Amino acid sequence: MRAYVPEYELIAPRRLDEALCILAREPGVWRPIAGGTDLMVRFEAGKLADRRLISIGGLRELKGIEVDSEAVTIGAASTYTDVRRHPVLQSEFPLLPRAASWTGGIANQNRGTLGGNIVNASPAADSSPALLVYDAELELISEGKSRWVPYRDFHTGYKTMLLGPDELLARIRLPRHPEGPSGLRHYGRKVGTRNAQAISKVCLAATAAFDGEEITRVRIALGSVAPTPIRCGRTEAMLEGRVPDAETIAAAKAEIMTEIRPIDDFRSTAGYRRQVAGNLLEEFLRAF
Repeated sequence: MRAYVPEYELIAPRRLDEALCILAREPGVWRPIAGGTDLMVRFEAGKLADRRLISIGGLRELKGIEVDSEAVTIGAASTYTDVRRHPVLQSEFPLLPRAASWTGGIANQNRGTLGGNIVNASPAADSSPALLVYDAELELISEGKSRWVPYRDFHTGYKTMLLGPDELLARIRLPRHPEGPSGLRHYGRKVGTRNAQAISKVCLAATAAFDGEEITRVRIALGSVAPTPIRCGRTEAMLEGRVPDAETIAAAKAEIMTEIRPIDDFRSTAGYRRQVAGNLLEEFLRAF
């Protein structure tokens, strides 16, 4: 059954401080909406429980991508298309533009926002593994206050997060690697029912730095294999300081398959997801 439009209220403040004032005055009452590519699907299906919506997608304070010597900072209302086309993101953080290209079709990429993908808090979000391996930080703001939190701590459980009822996600910060664009090797792969416009069954992102043949620093993250997107810290720890030979790869596959917590659902089985995660890790390690 479709939603009944008059049952909903939508307001669109012109400035960020106005939006924050509304959220502070009635915390938990208003649901922020930016691109709306997820919320409008639920609205069309009559399953959008939130009745009072505050549009923040047009707020200029939440848009734009800034680059300095230490980090790239992305406004939460920047679209997937903004991310996909940005030259510094393409050269230094290529897994994020790649993830943006996986998200829906061109129309969704033109409207959907990176911040919306994060706060929608789906364990299958395409951008999440890339953000995790790039050690992303999030700026959460409320009226008169701002705090930065590591993205790896942001999701606390299925569809739950550190974002308070009076807070907005304002910016995403990606620390630049000290060795420059050539200092890391990047790998990203999404496995779904189709090659495009499909929710992932398993999504893996990984980066590694080497000294000769030895791995000196590695980041591995997965989506769709746990209640939240996850960093695989145990697998990372066992790989650092080792050469990715056959013995190391076999041990890493065994480790990552015990570290994740996939489930059976209508898209796939837990056993399939576990095996694919191990296979993708092996593909990553054999690429070097």
